[in-house]
Amino acid sequence: MIIKIFKNILFALFFVSLSFNTTFAQGQKVPVRGIYVTQYMFENTAFLNHLIAGAKRAGINTFVVDMEKPSKRLRDNLELLKQNNIRYVARIIMFPGGGTAAQIENPAVWQKKYTLVKQAVDWGAKEIQLDYIRYNTKQKGSPNNAKNVMKIISWYKNKLSGQGIPLQVDVFGIASFGESKYIGQNIQLFSQNVDAICPMVYPSHYVPFAEHFKKPYDTVYVSLKHIKGQFGKEMPMKIYPYIELSNYHYPMNRGQKLAYIKAQIKAAHDAGADGWYAWSPHNRYDNLFSVLSGEKNVD
Repeated sequence: MIIKIFKNILFALFFVSLSFNTTFAQGQKVPVRGIYVTQYMFENTAFLNHLIAGAKRAGINTFVVDMEKPSKRLRDNLELLKQNNIRYVARIIMFPGGGTAAQIENPAVWQKKYTLVKQAVDWGAKEIQLDYIRYNTKQKGSPNNAKNVMKIISWYKNKLSGQGIPLQVDVFGIASFGESKYIGQNIQLFSQNVDAICPMVYPSHYVPFAEHFKKPYDTVYVSLKHIKGQFGKEMPMKIYPYIELSNYHYPMNRGQKLAYIKAQIKAAHDAGADGWYAWSPHNRYDNLFSVLSGEKNVD
């Protein structure tokens, strides 16, 4: 009798362990694959359904959606993401074009933007992404610039931690290589209070432009490796780089665009990023969907 009971306990523990390990593994194996959508395009229900259909075929699991102003159409269309099991990340523009010292050091400005954050969370945002959280490029360089930006990040992190909502922060690609004292972005410093960093490692933004246009893989890979190099063996946060679907400096045919996209995705994977977000200012993602649908092995 005792042996039978012991066997039953072992049997139950085996399935509990199997269930836990399977769930854990599944959580670790699924990288973030996201696309950015403006609020204007997101509120176009017909276009949104087109994006959702393409995203599901391509394995896209996250939409980063602008929250500029609460609206009924935005709220209603967010339900479509929920129905299709697509994760909603709300993007909040802190200081359009970058902030002045007066704006960045004014808590009233932070509070005003937080009303958008709160609305996004109430409508189901799983994470908050802060963009343009930096000084504008006309400000004087100073080691205090990043510290002042960090005060804002810490303020938001404290607000969101109690709600269990992770915080993401977008940074310029140049910050991959160390602190930028002009715009006030320091990935090492920010890592103390963010859950994920989103470096905009667009090849079109690196000089010399012609060189990086020809080497999208190298540009993305080297940038991400430099971020990891700032921390050693263990990363204290997730890395979700932004990649671009075309290079505005140079015309490309469709075949070149597909290769350009594929190279950046492969670089993000090879560099050990936790996923990626694709950026198209006009939200045209058919080329991305084609790459992903045709290359199932590309993470």
